Amino acid sequence: MASYLQIENISKSYGPKVLFDHIGFNVNEGDKIALIAPNGSGKTSLMRILAGKDKSDSGGQIKFLKDIRIAFLEQEYEFNPEATLLDQILSGSGRFMEGLDEAGRFEYERRIVRLLTEFSLRPEQKMRELSGGEVKRVAIAEVLATEAEFLIMDEPTNHLDIDAIEYLENYLKRSRCTLFMVTHDRYFLDRVCNTVMELDHGQIYIYKGDYENFLEKREERISNYNAQTDRVRNLLRRELEWMHATPCARTGKAKYRKQAFWELKDRASQAYVTRQVSMESLESSTRLGTKIIDCHNLSFRFPDRPDGTPGPCIVDGFSYKFQRYDRIGIVGANGIGKSTFINLLLGRLQPTGGSIEQGASLKIGYYSQQGMEFDEGQTVLETVNNTSLLNQFLFPHDMLNNPIYKLSGGEKRRLYLLTILMQQPNMLILDEPTNDLDIVTLNILEEYLLDFKGSLIIVTHDRHFLDRIAEHLLVFCGDGVIKDFIGGYTEYRSFIKDYEAEQRKAAQVTSDPTPKAKPKAAADGAKKRLSYKEQRELESLEAEMALLNEEKAKIEAALSEGGLPYDEIVTTSARYETVKQLLDEKELRWLELSM
Repeated sequence: MASYLQIENISKSYGPKVLFDHIGFNVNEGDKIALIAPNGSGKTSLMRILAGKDKSDSGGQIKFLKDIRIAFLEQEYEFNPEATLLDQILSGSGRFMEGLDEAGRFEYERRIVRLLTEFSLRPEQKMRELSGGEVKRVAIAEVLATEAEFLIMDEPTNHLDIDAIEYLENYLKRSRCTLFMVTHDRYFLDRVCNTVMELDHGQIYIYKGDYENFLEKREERISNYNAQTDRVRNLLRRELEWMHATPCARTGKAKYRKQAFWELKDRASQAYVTRQVSMESLESSTRLGTKIIDCHNLSFRFPDRPDGTPGPCIVDGFSYKFQRYDRIGIVGANGIGKSTFINLLLGRLQPTGGSIEQGASLKIGYYSQQGMEFDEGQTVLETVNNTSLLNQFLFPHDMLNNPIYKLSGGEKRRLYLLTILMQQPNMLILDEPTNDLDIVTLNILEEYLLDFKGSLIIVTHDRHFLDRIAEHLLVFCGDGVIKDFIGGYTEYRSFIKDYEAEQRKAAQVTSDPTPKAKPKAAADGAKKRLSYKEQRELESLEAEMALLNEEKAKIEAALSEGGLPYDEIVTTSARYETVKQLLDEKELRWLELSM
């Protein structure tokens, strides 16, 4: 197995803060490595050095295997807002297109179009028309289209919806590429990576296996380290007795032994402390009454567009009474209206139909992606004047007097979260709280939320977070339809897979002209629950879905096989999007009639 990358003796500091010091490691062909560390520990700095975007302070060596292609996905993607998606990717792919002949260039463009289509994007769209999540999909499509042997990816799942995350997850699982990435998505890590690399106190530790194995081995390492610390402290006590035995001037104590004493003292002061989250200092100041938020026949539609076409419908006839201690996860595709729904609950938008009523004792704490505003000159302690809470959320004593402008992006997110918790709300609404937070902080936040004595509404694409926290889901299906699903995300996906299997079975039955007794019995059962008209609609939907699935499969095959002229690729991709949309609409109606 070839060594793709050799790192020796690299370091990085910012002022007095040492991120990593003279570290080294190897990456072999086929490795899929997840780098884990708290925010501010130097993950992004390390990745930028590997990608040639930054330099090591100590020189050192970074040696890649000759002639392998390397692609780097950064967290921030720079783009021309007036460029089409296809032109944007081509403009950023200069070094990958060097030396390509006309056939090679055509093949490269075909891959770009296929990837954009699979990410539900149109190559002819302008970049300025995209949401943040869609821009992230373009960045990923640019990296994947290179078919590089070595991928370096910094938080690839940030801002992606669950469908896009699962597509990328499956792509990387199947790919033979070598991968080095930072991610906070624990399911993504588990399903893609075969190695976990931890950056801890400036040093690198490597664990072969999945995330669970990492947790177990890390705990062993910390226990061993703390046991060694205890032994060092015992030795230090004996050395301290020796140092105090007689005055140094009379005994002529050996200089090397005195130096060893100070080294022991420094080592004895080091120990790992497991963070325990306590709610005692943050009990809700106001207890929840019986009425929280009541939605009655709630509707919201944006105004008509300038060309007269109707504005998008976000909510249509939604009724729900939020209960005390509800733990609700909100899921759906990017741009489908989840944040708009939250703004309705908060009273920042007014319904176009129906009503929303808030309980008199309700006190909402709202964490949003756009809500982070600080006085950058203030210190951490001046911003959150609670040392216990700061310590629990990984702000040690030596960071408390740091001005905010010195914090990393993830550390600022963590501090912003604490400003919300300090308000002592009895309902928390968290809009994408997991973006930019490291895995260590996410574990602490989960423990906090599991003990929270109030109601929770969480908008997130983090499947592990949903499974651990949410007790039921509000699933945004599009066109104003919101479904209430009892259970966590994994249960929901299992339900959807069962439904899709039933749909395929129904499509096969519809396409088979030979009558089968068993399906007929099932249909007879359906007639008892549905009106005659609804039963006819159900049967019609099954036939239409079978045809659409067949057309979708043919289009996918045509796009994958290649050979289509460029203009046909564009029109075929557009038809693919139309078919997917029609299929989604008919599947949703089929689901409504079947449930």
